[in-house]
Amino acid sequence: MTAPPKNVKFRLMTPILSLLVVLAGLILVMRLATIMFVHTGLSVESASFQALSALSGVGFTTAESEKIVNHPVRRRILFVLLLAGNAGIVTAVSSLILTFMVPNTHFSVFEKFFVLAGGIVFILILAVSPWTNLALQTFVGWLLRRYTRLDVRDYSALLRLSGEYQVGELYIKEADWLVEKDLATAGLHKEGILVLGIRRQDGTYIGVPGAQSKILAGDLLLVYGRESSIAGLDERVEGRIGDIEHFDAIEAEKQVAEEEKKADPAENGV
Repeated sequence: MTAPPKNVKFRLMTPILSLLVVLAGLILVMRLATIMFVHTGLSVESASFQALSALSGVGFTTAESEKIVNHPVRRRILFVLLLAGNAGIVTAVSSLILTFMVPNTHFSVFEKFFVLAGGIVFILILAVSPWTNLALQTFVGWLLRRYTRLDVRDYSALLRLSGEYQVGELYIKEADWLVEKDLATAGLHKEGILVLGIRRQDGTYIGVPGAQSKILAGDLLLVYGRESSIAGLDERVEGRIGDIEHFDAIEAEKQVAEEEKKADPAENGV
């Protein structure tokens, strides 16, 4: 069998190329949306999850969705993601069907699969490249500064201050150890965790919580501390086990404080 002319080979590969272009476009849209979500104040993890959920149309949790739909800028980004996801998935499925279901005597299934797999790997390498991420961040930042009034500070870098220390949110559930405790009783400062603010279930915000401020189920705490300490507190349940974990966390914080003191040039007279 004679090889087909180059223009014919290109036309025969058009479904595969179309599929790769669609996949690259979807990944690009998701990355751009993630960066824009971050610029509106979401963490990188939450932003990428929300962008992927909206683009794939699989949905997301109520608490997370409220952060998106109640914010005007995030809502517009979400709208574009939903449109792009629906159009992209339909196009991708159509291209995939044309690639493998339509008879083609010039290319075997193995050759088609090899070209498709190679293209996907190349796209994924570009997608995870730090150079690509830097270029997209610079481009999105320029667009936002040029055409919007949105504050384009990198909140992700701001809230993850240094090392393991960060500012984060802590949602209080019914069985959590903190429920019905005031800040003085909880003694979170002894664990190296500071409560910066409390948002009640009805939307009321306490910007400077005091020692007598009580923590209720349904509250959202804005806290500062080490990531591991915040994660441990988030998983702590009420009862004796929770009390034991509290005292263990205090002892662990004492060790961390001692290590930081030794590393502090001011303490060592350097």
